[in-house]
Amino acid sequence: MVSLLRRTIRGFLFNVVGTELSIHVHVCQMKICHLTSVHSRYDTRIFLKECRSLSNAGYKVALIVADGKGREDREGIEIHDAGASSGRLDRIRHATKRVLAKAIAVDAEIYHFHDPELIPAGLKLKRMGKRVIFDSHEDVPKQLLGKPYLSPMKRKLLSWVFSVYERRTCGEFDAIVAATPFIRDKFLGINARAIDINNFPMWGELAEPADAEGIRSNICYVGGIAAIRGVREIVRAMEYIRSDARLQLVGTFSEAPVSAEVRQYGGWNRIDELGFMDRAGVRSVLGRSFAGLVTFLPAPNHIDAQPNKMFEYMSAGIPVIASNFPLWREIIEGNDCGLCVDPLDPREIAAAIDFFANHPEQARAMGENGRRAVESRYNWGVEEKKLIDLYESILK
Repeated sequence: MVSLLRRTIRGFLFNVVGTELSIHVHVCQMKICHLTSVHSRYDTRIFLKECRSLSNAGYKVALIVADGKGREDREGIEIHDAGASSGRLDRIRHATKRVLAKAIAVDAEIYHFHDPELIPAGLKLKRMGKRVIFDSHEDVPKQLLGKPYLSPMKRKLLSWVFSVYERRTCGEFDAIVAATPFIRDKFLGINARAIDINNFPMWGELAEPADAEGIRSNICYVGGIAAIRGVREIVRAMEYIRSDARLQLVGTFSEAPVSAEVRQYGGWNRIDELGFMDRAGVRSVLGRSFAGLVTFLPAPNHIDAQPNKMFEYMSAGIPVIASNFPLWREIIEGNDCGLCVDPLDPREIAAAIDFFANHPEQARAMGENGRRAVESRYNWGVEEKKLIDLYESILK
């Protein structure tokens, strides 16, 4: 509806005034507001993809964050800061109220929130007559089942309680945006307007590595570093490889004890710890690597997930070494763009690394297969259209 209105007015202005005036801002002054109390202000899914896509479509976009870095205007998007939390307890108790207060002050037509802890804020906005979207990045009940710091009994209890809470609240929202088809299917039983908008890469961002061929001597891992994401097994695997490959480790550890533990492993001396890197840095690392690792452990929340890094490796034209979950195997083997391994077996991970190190032509061929799959199917351009269509349907 919005795009049709934009085209109609553009034609009217051209015929009547004799020139095509810019209406990118003026036709679509509909204001929308994204909310997060957890994610960074430049989060890839929230800011780089969704907010920028909606801004480019002509909406006036605001983003509420809670990081303590202050107010900012960036790429046409208003970033409002609700203030950083002093710790997890402060965030749980007070961050939602602070984010909600900022959101109300923005006075948008549509609110789109990204954290389950903001469900109460979403319900309050609905009671104020606003249109509200919940963007579910994870299957939270399953995610709770994989929390290592909770006892098995507490995991099951909290998972059940939150599942009941989702069923009782999420039907009230105007739409549910799910990061995977699996999460979408769960919410379809709660809210008829549930849609998957997958976290696929932006085509071209990582697709053209600048480094010349012939210097890809590394394996890489990019993302959050944690035991549940297989860091122990990855570092152990580096003890068993026979090639000269080194691991480029990009990201930050979320568990200090795990960080201290893996540094004592024999494989750590074959690892280059690079810490957090911006998108240009990630692109450079991918350009120096002959394959990418995403060997998450078989936690309930991982089995049906679609990790963004898997598709980013593919978009950069490098093969993927991935966990052998059925869905991941379908993507990787179905597109002949990598190898699937037992994520609990360091020797099997090592064998896959050595295979690509010793067979560069096959690595390049599989990398090209992955790149083509992203270009044709697994890219943000496809998902962007679904997002814009959803907003237009809500505004009808």
